[in-house]
Amino acid sequence: MSSGQLGIGRPVAGPPREARITPAAWVYIGLVVLAATVLVARTPVLAATHAKNPWADLVVLQVLFLICDSARAPLTSRQTIWSPSSAATLAAAVLLGPAAAAFVGAVSLVSVRRQPLLGERLFNGAVHALSGLAAGSAYLAINHRVGLPDYQHFSRILLAFAVAAVVHVAANHGMIWVINRLNRAGGPPRVAASESSLTLLLASDLGYASLGLVIASLWINLGWFSAVIVLVPLFVARWAMAQFTEEQRAYAATMNALCQAVETKDYYTRGHGDRVSRGAVMIARRIGMSSARTEAIKFAGMLHDVGKLGVPTQVLQKTGPLTEDEFAAIQLHPMRGLEIVREIGFLFEALNGIMHHHERIDGRGYPMGLAGHEIPEFARVIAVADAFDSMTTTRSYREAKSIDLAISELRQGAGSQFDPVLVEAFIAAIGQLGWELPGPAGPPADLAMVTVQDHDDPTAPLQVVIP
Repeated sequence: MSSGQLGIGRPVAGPPREARITPAAWVYIGLVVLAATVLVARTPVLAATHAKNPWADLVVLQVLFLICDSARAPLTSRQTIWSPSSAATLAAAVLLGPAAAAFVGAVSLVSVRRQPLLGERLFNGAVHALSGLAAGSAYLAINHRVGLPDYQHFSRILLAFAVAAVVHVAANHGMIWVINRLNRAGGPPRVAASESSLTLLLASDLGYASLGLVIASLWINLGWFSAVIVLVPLFVARWAMAQFTEEQRAYAATMNALCQAVETKDYYTRGHGDRVSRGAVMIARRIGMSSARTEAIKFAGMLHDVGKLGVPTQVLQKTGPLTEDEFAAIQLHPMRGLEIVREIGFLFEALNGIMHHHERIDGRGYPMGLAGHEIPEFARVIAVADAFDSMTTTRSYREAKSIDLAISELRQGAGSQFDPVLVEAFIAAIGQLGWELPGPAGPPADLAMVTVQDHDDPTAPLQVVIP
């Protein structure tokens, strides 16, 4: 993925905006561009091919690349773009050789896009050129010749093409991964936009790579017109990826709307869902959860308090001590949350996290009094992130606890309230990635008195606060 593009039906995720490119990323961009320039310059462009009109074939494949590249589909993060244009690069690798594949990818420099940025164009052009050169070299190393496919030795062609496709995807995603890591350096840790889609994205890249071989095979009888024919499946691929992206964005919009609804009722938890989500993902990654489960726990963290929508507002904002019935209403919010979101099919395991995040390891939690590993793993993860954020958030009755003090409180509760393994995983993740403390959240101006029932903070008593 490069904001310029990747390859094979690939994502494109290069530097999103020049203003956001870190100094380290600029150095990396310079090295990638320099490497592409030197390596491509040292490789004879069409020395390996015996095509009748190799330069005309090269121009046709470059035009095909540009058409696909200029109709890319943005992915969920809006900083990553998917394009099926790498089929043209791989077709060039088969028909014309490594340097020609590099020249096809390099035309990303002149792709028709809104708000063209020099750094983005240079990086994407270099990434495509290097990926094409690597793929073409891999193909030539196995098949020992380029040109129209030889059907007598098609099994060897298939193997060579498969290896070339894998090399192209690996080179493309690898260089994009590095630039994304360098651009995140120094910033606060954030929840990945769509990690569960990565496997699908890689599979799509490899799948649509086969169209490069289709183009090369059709070239035997149809010549350059084979590129026109393949435009149909390429644009169908682009449409399908755009539909997938819109579905992912609809999921995210649903989550955000529910979180905002909760924060409207309980203003002291403003931003709490996002921070718990981030903390839960930090733990999930630390303990090695799969990308699909990590994506699910991100949603569970965002929505863990959605059940407050089922708690009367006058209870959440009551101007006095809570009665037993009112406190019981608050304790039922995990079950209310399950009722609200249980029909949202894509949440899956996240529902367990929402339902049981107030259970305790010693069995003294609610709503069902589960103990130890009876508590679902999602719920145990969210409980740690939930309590930590509550303790490190400023309330009207106290300042935020320091990160060190909150960590100490987590360790004190390990084995009784929290899963000790997850507590240590979270502490290790904070040590590596840090934690950005939020600012204070005050009550609306029209409220003269509020009850602070901070059920997430294991150290906080019920207090009545008069601003």
